[in-house]
Amino acid sequence: MHPHLMRSILCALLCLWSSLALSEETSDPFDTQQMLPLKPALRLGAAVGDPCAEAMPAGALNLPEVVNLALCNNPQTREVWASARVQAAQVGVTQAGFLPGASLSVAGNRTSPGTGQRSIGLTLSYLLYDFGARAASLENARQLLAAASATQDSAVQTVFLLAVQSFYQTQAAQAAQDAALESERAAKESFSAAEARYTTGSATPADKLQAQTAYSQATLNRITAEGSMKNVQGTLANILGLDANRNVTLASANATTIPAGFEHDVNALIEEAKLRRPDLQAAAAQLKAAEASVDAARAAGKPSLSLTASTNQTSAAGITSHGSSVGINLSVPLFSGYAPTYRIRVAEAQVEAQNAQLERLRLQVALDVWTVYQNLTTATQSLRTTADLLNSAEQSERVALGRYKAGVGSILDVLNAQSALASARQQRIQSAFNWNISRATLAQAMGSLDENLLQDLSGGSPMSGAAYQREQP
Repeated sequence: MHPHLMRSILCALLCLWSSLALSEETSDPFDTQQMLPLKPALRLGAAVGDPCAEAMPAGALNLPEVVNLALCNNPQTREVWASARVQAAQVGVTQAGFLPGASLSVAGNRTSPGTGQRSIGLTLSYLLYDFGARAASLENARQLLAAASATQDSAVQTVFLLAVQSFYQTQAAQAAQDAALESERAAKESFSAAEARYTTGSATPADKLQAQTAYSQATLNRITAEGSMKNVQGTLANILGLDANRNVTLASANATTIPAGFEHDVNALIEEAKLRRPDLQAAAAQLKAAEASVDAARAAGKPSLSLTASTNQTSAAGITSHGSSVGINLSVPLFSGYAPTYRIRVAEAQVEAQNAQLERLRLQVALDVWTVYQNLTTATQSLRTTADLLNSAEQSERVALGRYKAGVGSILDVLNAQSALASARQQRIQSAFNWNISRATLAQAMGSLDENLLQDLSGGSPMSGAAYQREQP
């Protein structure tokens, strides 16, 4: 073949290969993208497009916005989303085994001046039958994708819960800081009253010192509350995928109104959780993948039948020759050192391990739901009780301080009443926090932590009458 013609053919083949390679990189002939779970994000209402495309919302963030930012920006959700895409592509890799393969070979060499040899060959191969090895591998890949999707759901619910917890923790820290400021103001008022009575001679130095000590303690508590507020603000920013010093502003939380029909049958909740928990679904898919691996290991030691076809052209010393062949290739493994036997044993043992893991998770799901349900029941009762506790403590503090200012009460009565009121405020804040978090934790334990829960959680603040509008430093 003339060298120029040879080079032209070679260039044409390289261009064809380049276009095919580019097409393979950008196309998705097996529609593996359709197998992927949705990208982690909230999808409220009839919103279209990418819910993560918008920048951080301006102004105070409500609970749904906090959760959406966490799902979109947290590295953990991005990691499981990438892992799901990896496994979806692996399904495509396995499906490729059902299609024929073609390869092109071009060679040229020169042995001495004026003597050269060039050859072009095209080979086609197609696996006809392999006793189910390809089908088992494909089933394994599909089940691993299902497991990856369920694992993503589990990770999303974990981040979802962390965002809800951080949101309410920040609300609670703000309410605790406000309560500490109020306690400090009350302690200062008591100190001023004791100092005034001491000046007029109607109180002893001990009254003034006790009131001053209580005032100093209240100031220390306020400083501690401010430090705790800084820490939870940094944690919130971290969960949102931001630097800990990033400013975040939160809107109000929900009210303490307990929904009607709130209590449920815990046995029904456990059974529902067994159907919905994503980690349980992931374990079930892992079990099916392991069972498919057993089938693949058994088929790997059996014969395979393939169709092969090839054509080539060789030019040497001015002589051009052509050759073509079509044939059936039967491959029968005779002996490979007992490796197939032990591969099957490995796969069977993995099935047993996955079975045990699935059963362990079933038991854990029942324990999770039971424990969280009992915690929620306790939190609900505490929320109802602390309202009465706070009301009576406020009245007691007002009466004690009024009696002392009127000269008929003791400073100890005032300080005890103020201490009880500060404790009641903190218990009210903690019970409201525990109740909101217990509701979200129960939903997560059941595998149903989603946008619907946010509609119940959003509303007025249970811990503070005003919205949390303070800018984080």
